[in-house]
Order: sequence, then structure tokens, then C-alpha cells
Amino acid sequence: MKTRKFDIQRLLAPIALVVLYIFFSFASRTFFSVSTFVSILDSTYFVGFLAFGITFVIISAGIDLSIGTNMMMSALIGGYLLYNHVNIWISLCFVVVIATMVGAANGLLVARLNVPPFIATLGMMMMTQGIGSIVTRVQTQRFPSSFDENGLYKAVFYKTAEGFPSGIIYMGLFFLISLLLLRKTKLGRYTYAIGSNEEAVRLSGVNVANWKTLIYTVCGFYCGLGAIVYASTYTTIIPGTGNGLELNAIAAVIIGGTSMSGGIGNMSGTLIGAFLMSVLKIGLMSMGLQGHYQTFFTGLVVVLAVLLDIYRRKSAER
Repeated sequence: MKTRKFDIQRLLAPIALVVLYIFFSFASRTFFSVSTFVSILDSTYFVGFLAFGITFVIISAGIDLSIGTNMMMSALIGGYLLYNHVNIWISLCFVVVIATMVGAANGLLVARLNVPPFIATLGMMMMTQGIGSIVTRVQTQRFPSSFDENGLYKAVFYKTAEGFPSGIIYMGLFFLISLLLLRKTKLGRYTYAIGSNEEAVRLSGVNVANWKTLIYTVCGFYCGLGAIVYASTYTTIIPGTGNGLELNAIAAVIIGGTSMSGGIGNMSGTLIGAFLMSVLKIGLMSMGLQGHYQTFFTGLVVVLAVLLDIYRRKSAER
């Protein structure tokens, strides 16, 4: 009976995704089309990368509220370097390095200085939002928007000249890498162990601080990857933005079966959750609902995801 209940709970996210897609297909005449499907993919790339990264953090019983602003700040600085005639490939490398450094800083605050994850990453969220505006002097930064200029960059990270969305390849590739990291490596084993019982792991002789720092650093690295695909897709990066993106990623992770209390989670569920959030966003837009309706329903999904997590934990305890 327990196995059957567990299997049903694991199927909730894919079932919800299919139901939501069917609903919007009937509710909107424009939803069931190739262009809408491509829009869903475009909207999933950066949410997917953020969700992959924070899956590690949440499984370890932590949280990172700075992932959205970290992604936008690193993209802003990359655009600023590009505007000042730095080679685009070097600029993109800086994007990943900067975001990874922010993740490492979060890890040091949480693991070495024992700052509660919520407080540490909340402060970092505000700091990264401010840094992006300070560096760029509150100027909007732009990445190449056509294949005429830096066409190879657009073809590699956004779409080929034929219109194929390149980003889905990278998201799929890093999904597999994330899956292997969680299932087959020492990082994955310690991530689960720390989330389940950090004190027991410490007493067994493991340097918990090093591993927690690495977990947050990995999350920052994924923020950098998300910044690259976001910049290539939307091209315009506005200072002071990024707040709220972390909620989409966190909701995707929880919907996918990862517990906020730590120790439980899987990357496959996170991928499905990321697609579900994108289908919700694009579906509401296709129905002509304004931005505040989208915000409301996104918040509703976050609340429902947390309630689902609580239900799963109580079921497991029983």
C-alpha cells in the first residue's frame, strides 16, 4: 500500500502538467500551436537552470532566495562588458564566474559563519540587485538581437537560423548532468545526507561546511548558465529586476517532489515542475489575462506546492 501511495504521489506532477496543457488548449484558441510550444520552451530554459541549481540546496535543507537577482545581475554585468567592447565569449565566461562566486559567498555565509540560509540569501538577493544597478549605472543592457551580429552566439544559445530552439539541448544536457550528480556522486550522497540529518553526518567525520559551501556554489553556477540562456532569448536586461524568479524555480522544485524539510527530492520531478510553471505562464498569457492575474496564479501554485509538500511529509510519517 505504501509503495502504491508513493507511486501516485510521484505521478502527481506529470498528471498536473498534462491536465494543465489540455485545459489551456481548450481555453485558448492560440495555445495549441507550434509558436506557443516554442514560447513554452523559451520560458522553461532559465527557470529550468535555476530549478536544477536550487534542487541541490533544498534537498540539503537550505534555501537560496538570491537565485533570480543573481542571474539578472550576472547577465547585466555580462551585457555591460559586451557594451564596452569585451569579446562576447569572454563576457559570457564572466557571467558564469560571477554567478558562481555569489553562490560560493552564500555557501560561506551559511556553512562557515552559520548565518540562517533565509537571512543570508535574502541579504544577498538585495545586494546582487543593487550591484547590477551600480555597475551598469541603472542602464539597460542589451545582447545581440539578430543573426547579423554575433550570429554564432545566437545560433549556439538561442535558435539556429532555421528556428530550432538550441536552449532545449543545453537544458537537457545539464538535466542529465544534474541527475548523475545527485544519483552517482559523493556530492549527491552528501546532499541527501545533510538534508536528512546534518548532525549525524558531522559526527561521522564528514566536513559538512565544505560540502554545504559546494552545494551553494553549484547553485550559483546554474544561475550563471540561466543568465546566458535568458540573455540570448530576451536580449534586454533591465537593472533592478530578478525578484520573483526564485519563486518560479522553488515552486517547480516543490511541485516536482522535493521536500522543503530536506533529504527528499529528484531532478526528474524538478524538470517536470519547470515545464509546468512555463505552461501556466504562457497559458495565462494566451487567454489574455494581464500580468497581475499571472502573478496571482503563480503565487497560488506556490502555496499549493507547499501544502502538497506538507501532505507528503505527514503521509511519510504515518
